[in-house]
Amino acid sequence: MARTCMVTGKQGRSGNNRSHAENKTRRRFEPNLQVTSVYSEILKRMIRLRLTAAGLRTLDHNGGLDAFVMSKAPSKLSDELRAIRGHVQAAMAARQSAA
Repeated sequence: MARTCMVTGKQGRSGNNRSHAENKTRRRFEPNLQVTSVYSEILKRMIRLRLTAAGLRTLDHNGGLDAFVMSKAPSKLSDELRAIRGHVQAAMAARQSAA
């Protein structure tokens, strides 16, 4: 899953370059991927993710990484986010039992 946003699932698309003479040559349109660190409040650590700019806005809109992974069904998450969701669930369960 190279060049894929972990949150939105955006991937590269293909299309044509069109010259002034209307020549058509194939090209790829790649997503605006950024390797960034996002803080998990429940896990109390930074997690590195490959996200598009739209993916970062999606995390902000949903209240952060923890809220996003818990609000989505596991089948709708990428493999990496599914693993993070498991860690978040375990940490939440540990907090519940300690309180």
